[in-house]
Amino acid sequence: MRRVPLHRWLAVVPGLLILGGVPFANRVHRLVLGLPFLLLWIVGCVLLTSATMALIGSLDAKAARSAGASPDPPDRDAAR
Repeated sequence: MRRVPLHRWLAVVPGLLILGGVPFANRVHRLVLGLPFLLLWIVGCVLLTSATMALIGSLDAKAARSAGASPDPPDRDAAR
């Protein structure tokens, strides 16, 4: 069984921020850029998730190149 590369654990960070941070962000009753702070927090977490997934994808490709494998292995079913 293969180990999961350490950089993939970065995917946990946005989930922890949205699950753990929302109860604390819900206590703030300010408008930031015209949005309630809680909505801004959730939108920020969604944008952070996109950036994190892009970073993980580039780190996966870099790790595959350094290992000598192609980053996207061909589909076995397509060859049939």
